[in-house]
Amino acid sequence: MTDLLPLLASALVLGLLGGGHCLGMCGGLMGALTMAIPPEQRGRRLRLLVAYNIGRVFSYATAGLLIGLAGWAVANSPAAMALRVVAALLLISMGLYLAGWWSGLTRVEALGRGLWRHIQPFASRLMPVKSVPRALLLGALWGWLPCGLVYSTLLWAASQGDALESALLMLAFGVGTWPVLVATGLAAERITAMLRKRGVRLTGGIAVILFGVWTLPGPHQQWVMGHGSSAHQQQSSHLQH
Repeated sequence: MTDLLPLLASALVLGLLGGGHCLGMCGGLMGALTMAIPPEQRGRRLRLLVAYNIGRVFSYATAGLLIGLAGWAVANSPAAMALRVVAALLLISMGLYLAGWWSGLTRVEALGRGLWRHIQPFASRLMPVKSVPRALLLGALWGWLPCGLVYSTLLWAASQGDALESALLMLAFGVGTWPVLVATGLAAERITAMLRKRGVRLTGGIAVILFGVWTLPGPHQQWVMGHGSSAHQQQSSHLQH
């Protein structure tokens, strides 16, 4: 469990850093969903927004579990290394996109549009939102909206080689995206304006790029893991004395 905690923290931070992209991809949809709440339901806005996002994060965790099974199946094969490399390259591409330096990742998002065309009609039938169960279902469908950040994180989660771990990482990633999207739904102009600032986007993009570089297999990971293991052994030895 202690080995999983740093990964969960990384997934959470990745969701937070991707807030700018989430705002661009889902902010308009979030506003539309909020506007679709009937006037007599406006007092329940926060409850419905939370339900939207619970449904969305549930879909992320489900996708993580499904693709994690594929990662588990190839965990002890050469394909596992290839999967990790692809995940790292996608994360680097995501960072370049967030920083505004390269938009090639939008081509990856286009791969999911075929699936979304089949899901969108069902989502449209749930609007306007009048109840929490309907909001949950709408959020669950919305979770399959094509998104390069989600795809990148999914492959990274799958590269861990454990289906349950992949699901937990996607759950943590989804929770990390909450502050931005809930704030957007509540029309928090200051927060959304801050996330649109060039400096914030650059910082988030560079951080995701560094995370992608760290994800690439290589001696740098062995050094970090070895350094951490050595420090832990020294601490244990000191406590014993």
